Amino acid sequence: MNAAKRRFVLSGLKLFDVSLLILSFGLATVFVAYVDDRGVGIEQFFSMRVKLSNCIAFVSIVLAWHIIFSFCGLYESRRLSARRAELVDVLKATTLSSVLLAVLAASHRITMITPSFLASFWLVSSFLLTASRLVLRPLLASLRRHGRNLRCVLVLGTNSRAIDFARKIEAKPELGYRILGFVDDDWHGMSEFKQTGFSLVSAYKDLPEFLRRNVVDEVAMYLPFGAFYEASCQAAALCEQHGITLRFDGDIFGLKKSRSTADEFDGHHYVATSAGVHDWWPLAVKRVLDIVFSLILLVLLAPVFVVVAVLIQLYTPGPVLFRQERIGLNKRRFLIFKFRTMVRNAEKMMAKLESRNEVSGPVFKIKDDPRITPMGRILRRTSIDELPQLFNVLKGDMSLVGPRPLPVRDYEGFSEDWQRRRFSVRPGITCLWQVSGRSSLPFEQWMKLDMQYMDEWSLWLDFKILAQTVSAVLKGSGAA
Repeated sequence: MNAAKRRFVLSGLKLFDVSLLILSFGLATVFVAYVDDRGVGIEQFFSMRVKLSNCIAFVSIVLAWHIIFSFCGLYESRRLSARRAELVDVLKATTLSSVLLAVLAASHRITMITPSFLASFWLVSSFLLTASRLVLRPLLASLRRHGRNLRCVLVLGTNSRAIDFARKIEAKPELGYRILGFVDDDWHGMSEFKQTGFSLVSAYKDLPEFLRRNVVDEVAMYLPFGAFYEASCQAAALCEQHGITLRFDGDIFGLKKSRSTADEFDGHHYVATSAGVHDWWPLAVKRVLDIVFSLILLVLLAPVFVVVAVLIQLYTPGPVLFRQERIGLNKRRFLIFKFRTMVRNAEKMMAKLESRNEVSGPVFKIKDDPRITPMGRILRRTSIDELPQLFNVLKGDMSLVGPRPLPVRDYEGFSEDWQRRRFSVRPGITCLWQVSGRSSLPFEQWMKLDMQYMDEWSLWLDFKILAQTVSAVLKGSGAA
């Protein structure tokens, strides 16, 4: 597909999306009118006079919707992206569009935009736009299988990664890519490449002429980073001069867990690798939920705090709260709050008890710890001693769900760097370790569960762990 035709199709898609949003607005108005016996919403809508100010406001909303959809990346090439990723972006766009209407309703006192209207608009627009993408995607795939809307790709390099990329592309004709061939000079692995059946169409010195004489939409670069740095720079400059899309494997260092993202700072482009979550909105939602739930729990549990504080003072003289320095997000140190469950000089007694440690690794645990008070055993068995950590969650030092924050002593005893990745996320009150046996699990298994949580993290997983934590606390499983 040439550039002019692609712009035409893309403009049609943008117009189609905006039309679906306008239709969603109208359907939401009609739906709310039927639900509302008075019909206030639809009556107000149809009684509005066609004024210049109303037209300008409506056009502004439509333009804002278009900007939101463009910002969410819905008009970028989606050939190599998963269906799920595209649908998630659609839901982001419809959610932001609904938020825009909510802000306008609050700032301009638009009575017809009620919570039920916003919910209806979001549901209808999300359904229509996801349905349109689900229909459009297989339609485009069918056209590409029949040789339409193809993009010609030239591969730089003949190593195993380059060959693997070409095979994956050819195995999926619905993506609409056609491998033109490979570019490389003669090297000791060329005999293996010739057995693959792929064509060697140019040497590196002839690449400029090849680009001038052939239709090339994209170049996929798979050159060794160290040995071919200068050649890679020259090829990238050629692609820029010709206006050709250049793709290269972001995992140039062979990292197993990290994913790459593109950043821009002061006119320069950077590739950032991270093993954490890339999307900011799930983390923002997680933080909002931490604040809301911790506030609610602190208010509801205030009587419990008072009763426990009184009992600690009556039966175990000393401070009510135990404060200890812990290792938090990216190894930041903070003071954790817990109800005191041990005698006052418990930390000074630890050196004498080291030989009785019953768990593997750097952590210290004794089943019948002589430092724990009778009241402390009750608090630990019921996990009530952990409740003051809700203040740490409110402050932002911790989250409701995350790897447990460890004392400085335990951190200093870590022997493997892969275990320290657990400190790249905010620590939590509960995690997979708490719902999988707690103190009965060996240290190595504990660390693997933390890694599993980080690799599989989602908001749904957090809710699941919270629900399992309540069950584990009620059963008293693994408490020590």
